[in-house]
Amino acid sequence: MDIIQIIALAILQGLTEFLPISSSAHLILLPILANWQDQGLAFDVAVHVGTLTAVIFYFRHTLKILLHDWFESVHRRQMVGDSRLAWAVLIGTIPVGIAGLLLGDFVEDHLRSPLVIAATTIIFALLLAWADWYGKQQRTEYQLTWKDVFIVGVAQAIALIPGTSRSGITITAGLILGLSREAAARFSFLLSIPVIFLAGGLKTIELIQSSLITDWFALISGAILSAVSAYICIHLFLKLLDKIGLWPFVIYRLVLGVILVAIFI
Repeated sequence: MDIIQIIALAILQGLTEFLPISSSAHLILLPILANWQDQGLAFDVAVHVGTLTAVIFYFRHTLKILLHDWFESVHRRQMVGDSRLAWAVLIGTIPVGIAGLLLGDFVEDHLRSPLVIAATTIIFALLLAWADWYGKQQRTEYQLTWKDVFIVGVAQAIALIPGTSRSGITITAGLILGLSREAAARFSFLLSIPVIFLAGGLKTIELIQSSLITDWFALISGAILSAVSAYICIHLFLKLLDKIGLWPFVIYRLVLGVILVAIFI
């Protein structure tokens, strides 16, 4: 990997992991459009570590409270403080974990194509627009019911399809359930922590079992750049979300989808 490829892919991962525009789609498309060699498994692990570091650091104060209250709830066998939200994050991760184990190979083999990405980019852009218009936006993430958590968790599992966007589909589900934009985004970002951890862990196991030569400069640079860009992205997205809304991302997705159809059909 040359320096331009390292910078572009790392920053792209950091930005698109948390914006509702699909990181997997962009990481598949950019090497195709730029005629780059595949970045490889080790680099994927590195940028996942970067984005995971960013979201944990950003929500470090919230996570400290959630973890404390979760351990207390386990010890007392009842809900304590904010432990309900901690349980919601864990339970909301179960559907995507099951779907990943059952359907991961099928997705890798059959759905990583530009036309699939074009279709999902357009379809879920329209769904996001409808949810932003339809949702009452009156509740916080602390008011989710267990039924709500299950629905958001199932929505997250759908994001295994490239082009869907994990953050996009979970924010969409949250809006439909009546969460405010910021609450839907915050719950989506908290849900990303175990998901990115699990995905990065699986990739790390694959990496250990392989015999790849390690380019430490690319890995360290990629991790740092993805962490910095992801942290900035999370901060600005949550700060500006109520001001700009979700329509800029809807329009971007629609334009991208149409361009992909024009190029690859």
